[in-house]
Amino acid sequence: MSKKLFKSAAVVSGMTMISRILGFIRDMLFARIFGIDSGTDAFFVAFKIPNFLRRLFAEGAFSQAFVPVLADYKQQGSKEALKLFINRTAGSLALILMAVTIIGMIAAPLLIILFAPGFMREGGQYDLTVQMLRITFPYLFFISSVAFAGGILNSHGRFAIPAFTPVFLNLCMIATAIWLSPLMPEPITALAWGVFIAGMVQLAFQFPALKALDLVPRPQFGFKDPGVKRIMSLMLPAIFGVSVTQINLLLDTLLASFLAAGSVSWLYYSDRLVEFPLGLFGIALATVILPNLSKNHAAKDYIAFSRSLDWGLRLVLLIGIPSSVGLFLLAEPLLSTLFKYDEFAIKDVQMAGKSLMAYSVGLLGFILVKILVPGFTSRKNMKTPVRFGIYAMVANMVFNLILFYPFAHAGLALATSLGAFFNAGLLLKRLLKEKFYQPLHGWVSYLSKLIIANVIMGLGLYYFVDTTQWYYWEAFDKITHLAITIILAALVYTVVLLLIGFRPRHLSPPIANLSTVIIKKIRKKPKKFNKRQLLKQQRHRGRKQH
Repeated sequence: MSKKLFKSAAVVSGMTMISRILGFIRDMLFARIFGIDSGTDAFFVAFKIPNFLRRLFAEGAFSQAFVPVLADYKQQGSKEALKLFINRTAGSLALILMAVTIIGMIAAPLLIILFAPGFMREGGQYDLTVQMLRITFPYLFFISSVAFAGGILNSHGRFAIPAFTPVFLNLCMIATAIWLSPLMPEPITALAWGVFIAGMVQLAFQFPALKALDLVPRPQFGFKDPGVKRIMSLMLPAIFGVSVTQINLLLDTLLASFLAAGSVSWLYYSDRLVEFPLGLFGIALATVILPNLSKNHAAKDYIAFSRSLDWGLRLVLLIGIPSSVGLFLLAEPLLSTLFKYDEFAIKDVQMAGKSLMAYSVGLLGFILVKILVPGFTSRKNMKTPVRFGIYAMVANMVFNLILFYPFAHAGLALATSLGAFFNAGLLLKRLLKEKFYQPLHGWVSYLSKLIIANVIMGLGLYYFVDTTQWYYWEAFDKITHLAITIILAALVYTVVLLLIGFRPRHLSPPIANLSTVIIKKIRKKPKKFNKRQLLKQQRHRGRKQH
């Protein structure tokens, strides 16, 4: 089971890496061509609103609501019933999306007032942001349809196409930045048209894979369909449960609009660097683990359910902790290497570096939320993540009020990081309490090894890397030194882990240990957790092994 999950996660990570690398190339072009000013702040706000909705649907609420219901239909085994459910979901979703898109375009001036009220101080910036938002908002229709198609493909084990799809967003924006922007009266608006074009291209890319499965949707209105009703009832609460981090980032943008010009852009560029490991590992793992958990729950295989969560959490810590340490200690070298060219000044590197360090503190929390929320949504339990998400939003706003004044934009980033850990802690505590997640043996030893390896790697980066040198090196020197530094850090981390006894098998201990832990710890039978069923599954597995 863990090998299959790892293979699927590797496929998603590989495709995501291509997209993220192109994303960095895209942002490097933005920094070189447009620099940082009120115009770039305007675009990043106009892009952030539909991009927020992309994360909400493609990686959040819709997938969390749609995939478990789709898994139930697959479990029933009727292809005709599955097709009818897909058709009715497609028609109902399309109608809702068209209505929301039209309303969003009409209400663009109000949305900018809501999400970036500070822009009203400069009429030109406000008008430009409204203009670009009206161009980018239809992206919501296209990308939500892409999320729908991706949910179908992921549920059938076809992870590569949905994971590769974001590449087209980067390609379209790169093309418009290079060739369309010189032709526009306001060059920055070319990027908004790139977003619009990318939505159409991404949706068209899904159809060949759907056709191969004979599951191309033929939209029908089906709001009264039981499956569609279940999705709708699950989706609204899932918006809060899954997307608290993204909502907090929008709140950061709102507050940053009142700060010095460039604050929104500094937060954007630092967020982009955090998004690389988050997308590469966190979202990739969440994409793979949700269908697996939904299948385990539908089959009432609670041992496999808990084991999948344990495997995901171990892998998250193995990769997430060193990623967080590396981002914190290499914040300015990374920003200098990627963005400090032409219009992107040393001050921009320093200011963006502060918010990147603050975001890196919460990287592990961001990834943990991505992995833990499916532990609830795969069981169609949306209420718990929603409640905890609201608690986290309130906590984030409290942290914002405390940190906003002394640390400006970096305080906003730090508040988001602390809110993510608060949310992850609540989710993990509840899964343990309900006993749907029972940790396998060896966690104390596992964590000890990770801490030792990360401390040694971090000390090496701290004492041997002079961040100021990256300000003045040429591009080739910066890239070379950064690549060598990252490779050496990864090598130190790996060697230390191996020397203190870490082995790949520690990611997935034997299944018998899990059964023993569960049987020993259960005192009362929790809801939907059948002890007799667990013992029966254990005996059945034992007979198969013999």
